[in-house]
Amino acid sequence: MAYDWSLVQAELSAQRFDGWLVVDFRNNNPVLGRILGTKAHLTRRVFWYLPASGLPRVLCHRIDEEAFARLGVPREVYGAWGELPGKLRGLVGGARRVAMEYVPGGLLPAVSIVDGGTLEMVRDLGLEVGTSADLVQLFAARWSSAGLAAHRRASAQTKEIMAGAFAWIGKALRERGECQEREVQGWVVEQFRARGLHFDDAPIVSANANSGVPHYAPDAVRSSVIRRGNWVLIDMWCRDGDEEAVYSDITQTGFCGQRVPEEHRRVFDVVRGARDAALARAQGAFAKGEVVCGWELDEAARAVIVGAGFGEFIRHRTGHSLSPGGAVHGIGMNLDNTETRDTRRMLVGTGFTIEPGVYLPGFGVRNEINVYVDAQKGPVATSCVQDEPVLIV
Repeated sequence: MAYDWSLVQAELSAQRFDGWLVVDFRNNNPVLGRILGTKAHLTRRVFWYLPASGLPRVLCHRIDEEAFARLGVPREVYGAWGELPGKLRGLVGGARRVAMEYVPGGLLPAVSIVDGGTLEMVRDLGLEVGTSADLVQLFAARWSSAGLAAHRRASAQTKEIMAGAFAWIGKALRERGECQEREVQGWVVEQFRARGLHFDDAPIVSANANSGVPHYAPDAVRSSVIRRGNWVLIDMWCRDGDEEAVYSDITQTGFCGQRVPEEHRRVFDVVRGARDAALARAQGAFAKGEVVCGWELDEAARAVIVGAGFGEFIRHRTGHSLSPGGAVHGIGMNLDNTETRDTRRMLVGTGFTIEPGVYLPGFGVRNEINVYVDAQKGPVATSCVQDEPVLIV
């Protein structure tokens, strides 16, 4: 609770909120865990409130009071459910408008955490509720200098391992004439472990039609053979450090041969152009001092793909947040006007992937880079950038 809340409180005032009300039940709101800096086991409803000026306050059930006492968190307690309305009104004081983890219409599920009944209870107190979407990313999605350094270390590792994976396929083809997707996946996992890198799931290695399925990954049951003349997609992600380290998450594609087929080349060029259009939109907005939202960056990439006639083969948003917290998909702004409409702003000190894809019945192309919004330079690529398909020979 020693966090400097001045930036968040300035944003509260700018959005005309009287405070930010975070509600948790049995650790269902990851925002509270980041606020408290712990994974404390909480068994009852907890209400944490940050006024636009002043110190944060907590309202917890008396059975959880000991957990907050150990954390040294100032608190008020309630017992019976009938006490809650009065205690909650006391917590927020004279507030009229509060921010919560809620988005009208459920348009942004990543932030729509508060249940409908709790919203009703808060509104019954006469409070107007708005979304905390930008407050969450301002607090939880910004990278520290240590997080940026860890991300750069991980990015250097993924660059080496990605090149090594394609080289491993080439060697296998020269020596055996073929290899399995799962073998390549296993080689990457071995590299991660040997280098002390952390990852949640094994990487994606997909050939030919499998690469046309965005989240296909080989396993013990399914694994296709890779041979000469095949198209290969590899998506890998890892972090170098504890849970506050920021992941590196990249995707590249390659062809097992001397010359990329015309159709594959065309789709690759379209996807690369979509990637560059999203980055250019972000950089242009920063240079002009304009506000740009996640949905607008998604649209910049989609326009290129749709304009090339491949709109029906878009299967997902253009990118996701990269932020501290131990998850590859972060808690900040996504590049999305496809699955949701992400109205969160691109903020200095945050990061995200740009990974447009075109997924045809016979093959797919995804080109993924990582971007950090530097305070002086604006959005800059922090990962390796693929501008040509890898020739696996």
